[in-house]
Amino acid sequence: MTTETIRFRGVALVLPQPLAVSSRPDQQRGSLKTKRDATDPDDRLPKPDWIRVKAAIPTGRFRDTRDIVRDHRLVTVCEEASCPNIGECWSKGTATFMVMGDKCTRRCRFCNVSTGRPDPLDQDEPERLARSIALMKLKYVVLTSVDRDDLRDGGAGHSVQCIQRIRALAPATTIEILTPDFGGRLDLALDILGTAPPDVLNHNIETVPRLYKEARPGADFRNTLNLLQRCKARHPRIPHQVRPDGRTGRDRRGGPGRAAGVAGP
Repeated sequence: MTTETIRFRGVALVLPQPLAVSSRPDQQRGSLKTKRDATDPDDRLPKPDWIRVKAAIPTGRFRDTRDIVRDHRLVTVCEEASCPNIGECWSKGTATFMVMGDKCTRRCRFCNVSTGRPDPLDQDEPERLARSIALMKLKYVVLTSVDRDDLRDGGAGHSVQCIQRIRALAPATTIEILTPDFGGRLDLALDILGTAPPDVLNHNIETVPRLYKEARPGADFRNTLNLLQRCKARHPRIPHQVRPDGRTGRDRRGGPGRAAGVAGP
């Protein structure tokens, strides 16, 4: 199994290479994406034991999941982000799908999804995605995406098409979308998402405000909170998960790449 070392704030993480990632000149990943960031070798901390996981064995449900993803030419965040839990999740017949391509317009240091000039949207992707979900008989599906700052609506229209096709072919499946921040296109994006709202809307906060410039140079902590607040205000009929203190619920998980979200209908 090949591995790749990702460095963030002096910590070196050794992760398995994605199963279907090919190196192309139009993509920047890992050290290529962060080569502009100087790292002092003396500041590197020893890798913790828990970061190492056993390589996935392509048998049983793992193989079935992999084959469905391959046959339908889908992209998963499991592979593109080099998630170390891919063996566990795929062996249980589940995956997190990443729509709108495999190249992100942002260059977040903690994330292993490649950065580059995005390809045109694949108009057949919603259909292939929905067919895959129906084949996998998923009760719950999570759709994430790369940032598409090149699109007028930030990709909201494509997400709606995916939701509509999933509901047509797998009506019993609960749909969660993990949205980008839509960088300056929030009103338009929320209007579009309101035409076919997901069952759960989620959005990554990633880290605390003082680390945003370093960890997420293309994003802003206030914009992230604004997205969640505006979604609740713009679509008041969508029931929201509420904590005991009466505030909108958050899916809080520690560490970069984890989510803070708003539950939907």
